Amino acid sequence: MKSALIIGGSNGIGLAIAFELSEICESVTIVDRVAPKVKLPANLRVIEENLLITDFKWLEEVGNIDTLFYSAGFGRVAPFESLYDKEIDNSFTVNTISAFKVLKYFIPRMKSQEPFYCGVMVSIAARIASPLFSIYSATKASLFRGIEAINTELMMSGSENRILEVSPGSIKGTSFTGKETDLSVTKELANSIIHQMFNHEEVFIPEYESIFRSVINRYNEDPSKFAAESYKYKIKGNRLQLKPQLTIGYLSGTFDLFHIGHLNLLKRARKYCDYLVVGVHKDASHKGKETFIPFEERMDIVRNIKYVDRVIESEREDSDVYTKGIVKYDKLFVGSDYKGTERFNRYEQYFADKGVECGVLKNIDGSEGLRL
Repeated sequence: MKSALIIGGSNGIGLAIAFELSEICESVTIVDRVAPKVKLPANLRVIEENLLITDFKWLEEVGNIDTLFYSAGFGRVAPFESLYDKEIDNSFTVNTISAFKVLKYFIPRMKSQEPFYCGVMVSIAARIASPLFSIYSATKASLFRGIEAINTELMMSGSENRILEVSPGSIKGTSFTGKETDLSVTKELANSIIHQMFNHEEVFIPEYESIFRSVINRYNEDPSKFAAESYKYKIKGNRLQLKPQLTIGYLSGTFDLFHIGHLNLLKRARKYCDYLVVGVHKDASHKGKETFIPFEERMDIVRNIKYVDRVIESEREDSDVYTKGIVKYDKLFVGSDYKGTERFNRYEQYFADKGVECGVLKNIDGSEGLRL
């Protein structure tokens, strides 16, 4: 075994698989937006990347691997009409599009005669009707059918390698149950998944005989009746999630004579949120300077940066954007030269009881950030 790559492995079953693989692989790499909150084995490293940014340049850092597991994914139990457009976009990007792009990157390796072990976390919701979980089940159904087709292509190419489609229901010991990951609980399932991958199996439905065989049979017998019962079950169980699954970030700047430092700052901010709002200053009078590029042109430049989701005219204070209800953000980003200043301390104090995190950004190269 050379090395393994776990995408979406900072918590849950992905983290459990990473830990188990670290005992039999020379090296294991986790790719996720944030690092795990537990102490990692010496041969396990983390690359912090946001899968909503799909340029996948980080794949070049991974090196030569022979084991891949894609565990990233999320969804919200809610009526379809209550989902934000951006939630729909993000769900398909992380759950489906990113997964297929990663698989495509490694498909030449899979078609070779050398063993390659691969698994993707899908869901039982891909196989049955799941009202109030519409977009999540749609993203997973795409994976289900896509993997089925890719495995046929692998077979016809003469390769013995296969992609294991793992389709569980709710997994105990993960954040799916509303708690922190408990590796002692997820260990058994993680080892079962690894065993199936190493045997080049194509489908693994945990608890199939004890639970999901009958569930799938009931669905096939009367899909409409099954869907209605599923709807009532979710309502009765109080499973609706009212809060959108979007982490909204905000930063402001003048962005005059746009340069690579500006781009790096926006890229860095986008890594730590799902939706980035940027406020552009009307002028640079707050710095005692003049601007060279007209305000509307600066707005248009920033608006067309792929890391930016929305552009607004900034307020005098970043906190005013929140207080006035213009953007109810979850994270406020400022340059690292603001840390410890009176302004930064005032922001931290103001947002202390509002659930807003004040984040200090550095440039991509780790040097001090720019004051915009």
